[in-house]
Amino acid sequence: MESRLKVLGHPVHPMLVMFPVALLATAVLFDVVDTVGGPDFLGEVAYWNITVGLIGGLLAAAAGSFDLLAIPTGTRAKRVGLLHAGANVAVILLFAAIWVVRLNADSRAAGGALVVVEVVALAILGISAWLGGELVDRLGVGVDSDAGLDASSSLRPPAATQRIGEV
Repeated sequence: MESRLKVLGHPVHPMLVMFPVALLATAVLFDVVDTVGGPDFLGEVAYWNITVGLIGGLLAAAAGSFDLLAIPTGTRAKRVGLLHAGANVAVILLFAAIWVVRLNADSRAAGGALVVVEVVALAILGISAWLGGELVDRLGVGVDSDAGLDASSSLRPPAATQRIGEV
């Protein structure tokens, strides 16, 4: 099933997901290091990673919604897609709650209980990332219908719209 939202022939959702995943994972790492006695600035950096990760996560969710809505009902892909989306919503809500708690705090550092919530959210994010891989690699969601080892460039129009004689 080909992706519904593309830029220059490539699906947008996979382009966007790497940023929030990396930012949120790095935030958790920085908060863990800060909590066990690392440099004080790491809590502040983690806070800003969460801020930007949430914005990126919302953008990735919007792009992913286009593909999710196009998956036929009653398929395994739809069930996996809904589970993937639900897990991502849970991650966004957990990190948003953490962000709100830290917003007006004297220190942007997370501390023990918030770090535990972050680790749980990161575990859910890992499961959701696996589900996303299952959607693409196993179920073919977002994959171009003409994909293959010798496929033409994504910048070229589909074969059906090429003029006779074009290479």
